[in-house]
Amino acid sequence: MRLPSENIQSQLPGLFGSIYTVVRRIPPGRVTTYGSIARHVGCTARTVGFAMAALPSELDVPWQRVINSQGKVSPRRNDDGDIIQRQLLKAEGVFFDPQGRIDLVRYGWDPGMAESG
Repeated sequence: MRLPSENIQSQLPGLFGSIYTVVRRIPPGRVTTYGSIARHVGCTARTVGFAMAALPSELDVPWQRVINSQGKVSPRRNDDGDIIQRQLLKAEGVFFDPQGRIDLVRYGWDPGMAESG
């Protein structure tokens, strides 16, 4: 794996901060995708995933509200993060279909639309 250039590394804390700012705005009972956040802040969905994985536990960021483009909770490398994410979303009233998907039309939240409306 190639490491990013020094210039990109110096931008990551600000970029991660921008990602966390967007995630904090997702209302309870709503979700958005890694890709939606990425388009809004100008990065890749993978970078949003890295930011979520690097999220310090002491920050008040509702990480559970970020899902993949299929409307699913992405599997985690750590033990039960995906199970916890599903439980947190269910507690907020988000419904999962039998295939484990969330209806993005019903529960989806668009960072760009939220600013204009």
